[in-house]
Formats: sequence, structure tokens, C-alpha cells
Amino acid sequence: MPGATQLLHLPPLPRGGVRADGLTPTQRSALVGAIIAAHIAAVVGLLQVREVREAAREVAPMFVDFIAPPAPPVPPAPRPPPPPPIPQPILKKPPPPVPVIAAAPSPAPAAFIAPAPPPEIAPIAPPAPVAVQASPPAPPAPPPAPKIIPASAVQYLEPPAPEYPRLSRRNAESGRVLVRVFIDVAGAPRQVQLATASGFVRLDEAALAAVRKARFKPYTENGLPTEGWTTIPINFELEH
Repeated sequence: MPGATQLLHLPPLPRGGVRADGLTPTQRSALVGAIIAAHIAAVVGLLQVREVREAAREVAPMFVDFIAPPAPPVPPAPRPPPPPPIPQPILKKPPPPVPVIAAAPSPAPAAFIAPAPPPEIAPIAPPAPVAVQASPPAPPAPPPAPKIIPASAVQYLEPPAPEYPRLSRRNAESGRVLVRVFIDVAGAPRQVQLATASGFVRLDEAALAAVRKARFKPYTENGLPTEGWTTIPINFELEH
């Protein structure tokens, strides 16, 4: 349709003004639209004729639509393999019973016959003991005589300090007492005896008490402490 093609390719209107034909841009657009509508109506009318419609169908270009082939179907996921069968325990057959073999009966033991007892032997009498005269035991050795410590060898750690009895002072009692004492290796008086009395009991007892409280230096012989007896004089004298 040359008319419609020419209308579509009309030169553009000048800007901001009216063409020489005296139409405004709006009027010109309306005129173009009317012309296009008239052409479309004419074409539709022609297509109503049978011969024209068949000719147009033969001349119309053929459109071929390339349709992509359908995608191949997705194979289903393989099923998981079935679990292996659980092995069943193998039951062992019980061993066959062992045949019991009866032992042959043992022969009965022979009867035990006790032997006859031996003839009794008369006991032999022991010989008569011979009397042996025992010698008398030796007498024990006499103990060694006690050592006598000389009075000049006696040394004191605490000398005797006799206390003069008050009654003896009042009665004017005086005298000399000899005290016999046994001194051990440690210097202690183990035994105290009256050797010579003064004639007054109170003075004698005061002298014995004083010696019991005394302490002596151990007496030594050859460098060894030795115990023994000695005599100590105790004097009671009144002061004038």
C-alpha cells in the first residue's frame, strides 16, 4: 500500500510554527491518523472477499516456529540396595553322648587273717644300782673382807654438820662420838653404825643423823672407785 507508506515517511513538521499548508501540528496528527484508519478499513474490507483472502494467504509469508524438542525424561533415582541379611547364628549340634563303659567288677579282696601274736618275752630285771658315796660339796668361797678406808683418806663433798641438841646444851652434855660408816663407789653412806658412844643418847643420835646427811668423794685405788668402811669422829663441846 504505497499511500500508507508515503504518509508514514512524511517530513517532520517545523518546530514552533505552522506549515505552509496552514495546519497546526495537532491538526496534522489528526489528519494522519484519519488517513491510516481509512487505509486499514479498506484492507479489512478487501479481505472479506474470498478470492482476495485466498490470494493473500498464498502470498503471506510463512512463519516457522522452531520449537525445541522436549527434554528427555529424568530417570528416577535408583532405589537404595536392600540391607544385607543378618547372619543367623549357626547352631552347633551337640556332641553325641559318650557311651558309658561299665568297668569290670573288681575281684573281692581275700579275707585278712591276723598272724598269731609272738610269744611273750619275760622282762629282764635291771641290775641293782651300785651305791656311790658322793663327796660333800665344797664350801662357798668366803666373801672378801670389806675394805678399810683410812680416816686420813676420807674426803667430803658435803661434810657432816651435827646439830647440838638444845636439851643437851641446857644439861651441859658434851662428849665425842665415833661413827662407823660404809661408803659406796658413788660416795654415799650406805650403812651408819655407832662405834663409840659419848655417854649421852641425844648426842649419839645427833652424830648418826649428821653422818647420814653427809656426802663423800669416792675413794679410789689404782684409779678405780672402791667402797669400804671408815670411822668418823664427831665432837660435841660446850662453849665457855
